[in-house]
Amino acid sequence: MNLSNFGVRTHMKRKTIIIISIVAAVIAGIAITAKIVIGNIESNLEELKYLKIEEVDLSTIEDGTYSGEYSALPVSAKVRVTVEGHQIKDIELVEHVNGQGSGAEIIPATVVEKQTLQIDTVSGATYSSTVILKAIENALLNASK
Repeated sequence: MNLSNFGVRTHMKRKTIIIISIVAAVIAGIAITAKIVIGNIESNLEELKYLKIEEVDLSTIEDGTYSGEYSALPVSAKVRVTVEGHQIKDIELVEHVNGQGSGAEIIPATVVEKQTLQIDTVSGATYSSTVILKAIENALLNASK
């Protein structure tokens, strides 16, 4: 048996073990990070189920256009709310990041029509509906300060 070949084989085995160990550690790190991120997203969405939308007294809001936003990862919304004569005249949905919640984009028109934030959420887009309503609420609450 040639000792120099034995040394080369041993060195190669060590390198292979080190590479496999590094790859396993990276995969484990990715799996742990993914579990944490998914847990945070699920927690954010669960909180949306119990989030209350306040009724805002429009009689206290001066004419103007007010911005509001709300985010509950992975859903977020930015709006611009125009108030004239103590009525909501227009709501522009400036940005809406959603998964399958695009159906909630009807919420601003419904709020303008009914002049209240106390409306039903869109079935199948409950999280997005709530986030958009909170963004509108935030705009109006900022206006009344």
